[in-house]
Amino acid sequence: MPDIFDELQEDLRAERARQFWLRYGGLLAGLALLVLLGVGGWQGWRWYENRGAEAAGSAFMALHRSTERQGADLADAARRFDAIAADAPVGYRTLSLFRAAALKDETGDKAGALADYDRIANDRDADPLYRDLASLMWVLHGLDTTDPAALAARITPLTVAGAPWRASAQELQALIAVRRGETAEARRVLQALVADTTAPRGVRDRAARLMAQLEG
Repeated sequence: MPDIFDELQEDLRAERARQFWLRYGGLLAGLALLVLLGVGGWQGWRWYENRGAEAAGSAFMALHRSTERQGADLADAARRFDAIAADAPVGYRTLSLFRAAALKDETGDKAGALADYDRIANDRDADPLYRDLASLMWVLHGLDTTDPAALAARITPLTVAGAPWRASAQELQALIAVRRGETAEARRVLQALVADTTAPRGVRDRAARLMAQLEG
């Protein structure tokens, strides 16, 4: 009988950790988007100066501005970003697919968002930094719906030493372990992340709070 209560207690801890992630996990997505826009803005300007990308750049910026207006049809904007991506050079193709994916997620088209992130991740012409970010976002947005084995396979390469998104990938690796019921593995990953002085402070703080939820 005590074993049953121990299992129930472990399940409750895992559920609290999952709820914690649902509350605070958006911070990770926001950070990734800020990096994307920062690097993308600089590279996008270079692409814009290239005459071959001028039409795509103009269309991208005009559509991007239109999504900021009150009452904008975001679902339609997502379709239009997909249309830009179909014919744009690789730089604007990547940025357009990121915007389309974000808008699809915002409007409830989770499958469409995952498909766009997957397209970027598998685009051999895209910048490796963006491909890895797309894989990270694919895992983040598929956390509750995608097979945990597929999530683990996608996130593991992003956790190696020197990987640009390593700390964020380790956060997701821990959440995947929670979803699989592997709380000991989740704690191991989180402990390593908390101790990693090279990881961003915000990531380490979230890892510590999540670990406390698991141990609570």
